[in-house]
Amino acid sequence: MVTNMEESMRFYIEGLDFKMLNSWTPRGKIEWCWLQRDGVALMLQEYREGKVPAEKLGVGVSINFTCEDALAIYHETLARNLKPSEPFVGNNMWVVMFRDPDGYKVEFESVTDIPEETTFSEWTAKKETI
Repeated sequence: MVTNMEESMRFYIEGLDFKMLNSWTPRGKIEWCWLQRDGVALMLQEYREGKVPAEKLGVGVSINFTCEDALAIYHETLARNLKPSEPFVGNNMWVVMFRDPDGYKVEFESVTDIPEETTFSEWTAKKETI
């Protein structure tokens, strides 16, 4: 559930390169949509006016996508002016994390043999000295 469909679609479509496959426009604007990227789907639905919960959205929610190359997604999204956190290695995976407009944590992860807790900047600095 999202509070601003246009803002969320901009983040997921323009920023993360999801494609819209279906949408629902009951009142002349998109209120629900099906987005897909590389075989994974995500559905967004906008809260109706007056129905947005008073609590902060996104607290404790993490959406994780396992992919072939999380670092490629990191570089792609930087080029699209998103601001992911610095990639790091956790559980034998590169982790690239974003916060969507409602505060939901969105992570892309890919398998690596780089040591645990290595950050991208540490890894690139080490590669440059070799």
